[in-house]
Amino acid sequence: MNGVRLAVSWLTVLPVRGPETVDRTAGGRAIGWAPVVGLLIGTGAAGMMWLLGAAGATALLAGFVGVAAMALITRGMHVDGLADTMDGLGSYGPPERAREIMKSGGAGPFGVAAVVFAIGIQAVSFAALAEAGRWAAVVVAVMVGRVAVVFACRRGIRAAPGAGFGALVAGTQLPVVALGWAGIAIAAAVFATDDWWLGPVAVCVALGGAALLVRHCVRRFGGLNGDVLGAAVELSVSIAAAVLTLRS
Repeated sequence: MNGVRLAVSWLTVLPVRGPETVDRTAGGRAIGWAPVVGLLIGTGAAGMMWLLGAAGATALLAGFVGVAAMALITRGMHVDGLADTMDGLGSYGPPERAREIMKSGGAGPFGVAAVVFAIGIQAVSFAALAEAGRWAAVVVAVMVGRVAVVFACRRGIRAAPGAGFGALVAGTQLPVVALGWAGIAIAAAVFATDDWWLGPVAVCVALGGAALLVRHCVRRFGGLNGDVLGAAVELSVSIAAAVLTLRS
């Protein structure tokens, strides 16, 4: 269970202690369990939105609070990673310059715009799903974001120079693990929508979009780092949630 504990410790603020020594083996196991953490976070967000709705809050307010709660429980690191990644992609110059911008700690116009769009799309999409009573769809969308992380860390993906977290997890996942989690997400999505085909389409489009982003970032930055993983999470959650609302 060390991998599960480390995944929860890494990806949330919950008071769970991981193993004292963390190497690539431990990091790979934790990433392999990331979708379970997504399931927990998604369930918590859906439950909070349901409680707000029962208390009389509008669906839109519940959607924004649900997104804010997810950012809080994940330390905001995925949102921060999205901002840094977009600033890096929007910069000119060699990969070294892009990585320097990503580590600067500030948020530029590309990063701010990306965060605003991601939060807005997720909140509005969650609100639409809440109004339709499709709570399972909310959970699936959040889980898909963590499945995207497993794909991003598959074998053959190298870490960017100077990457700390990326060096621990890049290239640690067997393709069969990523495909297995994708299959589970697709199966769950079938029961999360009224149209059996919509859920699988949402999962595939979201994972495909995240894969394209990661591929471009690996080329642009010279490898994978933690910021790119955060961007993959936010992008895939946004896409999955938006597609799932198409026939809500």
